[in-house]
Amino acid sequence: MARASLDKDPADVAAMFDDVGKRYDRTNSVMTFGFDRRWRVITGRVLDARPGEKVLDLAAGTAVSTEEYARGGAWCVAADFSIGMLQGGKHRRVPMVAADALRLPFADSSFDAVTISFGIRNFVDTKAALTEIARVVKPGGRLVVCEMSTPTFAPIRFAYHKLMLPLLTWVGRRVSSNPDAYAYLFESALTWPDQRRLAELIADSGWRGVEWMNLTFGVVAIHRAWKNPDDS
Repeated sequence: MARASLDKDPADVAAMFDDVGKRYDRTNSVMTFGFDRRWRVITGRVLDARPGEKVLDLAAGTAVSTEEYARGGAWCVAADFSIGMLQGGKHRRVPMVAADALRLPFADSSFDAVTISFGIRNFVDTKAALTEIARVVKPGGRLVVCEMSTPTFAPIRFAYHKLMLPLLTWVGRRVSSNPDAYAYLFESALTWPDQRRLAELIADSGWRGVEWMNLTFGVVAIHRAWKNPDDS
């Protein structure tokens, strides 16, 4: 996939991630200067997975986040469209399932919470995926999304778009097993909705009480929402 758009071919996206699975975690740490770890920790706090709960970590990649969420005692399953990514995390002691976000292989109201970290922008139809996710969440359950976003301070936004993203793309091309994949990933960040637009999209998909929190000046944002307790 030479250029990123919001009209993504699922087979292309899956194949691209299959190629980067083995070195994905290390590459991410290098390119984010270690911030990926901090973002995961904060996402875990927002998720607040508790003993006895069932949590779906969607677009989980190598399940590095799934493993962390499970440490609190919740039962967490990693799901991803890319077999190669899941194989890259096969050493982790969490259940893994190959799954398409638009057709999740789970029964209605199966989970107390669903979380997505840096994966929602790769879905071919974001609104349809959010609606499908709501199907598998229990009434009153929650959604937590951590994703690249738009810096709120104009000088930082300019530096991020004009300097940091090109620099990270350059670094990614040199440390990744699939250089074009990281060109795609950072280009997709430029086309992705900002914090408010994503919140509106989540609300339009049937979720309630949507809120967000900016991390690292808005380079990353965490969105949280709830499924209507009256929904079945």
